[in-house]
Amino acid sequence: MKVIIFGATGGIGSECVRQAIEDKDIELITVVTRRPFDNCITSDKLHVVLHADFLDYTSLLNLFETHQICIWALGISQNAVNEREYIEITHDYTIAAVKAIASVNQTMRFVFISGMGADSTEQSRFLFGRVKGKTENDLVNEGGLREIYTVRPASVLFSQPLSNKAWYERAIQPLAHIMTLVKPSWTITSTALARAILYIGKNGHHATLFENEDLKHVVSQNNLVE
Repeated sequence: MKVIIFGATGGIGSECVRQAIEDKDIELITVVTRRPFDNCITSDKLHVVLHADFLDYTSLLNLFETHQICIWALGISQNAVNEREYIEITHDYTIAAVKAIASVNQTMRFVFISGMGADSTEQSRFLFGRVKGKTENDLVNEGGLREIYTVRPASVLFSQPLSNKAWYERAIQPLAHIMTLVKPSWTITSTALARAILYIGKNGHHATLFENEDLKHVVSQNNLVE
């Protein structure tokens, strides 16, 4: 199978790339990124495409036609940009992409990495909750793809150093370790999360929304982590 990964320079996206490299079912990994990809991650299966305008995917339509899975890990903290920019990056980029994919390949499975606290009613008092919730809804209602899956990880324990990642990804790691003691059901390792995402992308699922505990069940039920 062939997978496209957006947001591969972030912590979750880069872990999805690592796990896809190890996955015997994945023959090609296409990373779409604005800036050069981590040169520490290499594989004959890896193909990097630099792309500047995440509201226009015309140049990528040929790629969309030939891939079976899209993992959308692109995102940013609401504290890193202003509200207008956050809405554009979180919602507008995503919806533009899924519509472009649907125009040439409606059978592609699309896995959207959202997060715990996303509010499907779009009424949250937090910008994150409202915008993530609206994006989830619009993917389903306007996207045009037959299979769209949303994952809402909570506290992610990263298996790789985050020294070259965004400050907001590094900042939450101490809290993630505390959560393993206080609320273990809210934690998941980056390895387990990436493997669950790939499993859903490869196989589909009867469910379409996965909270953190649901993701851990996918991992345990399918023996995705030793």
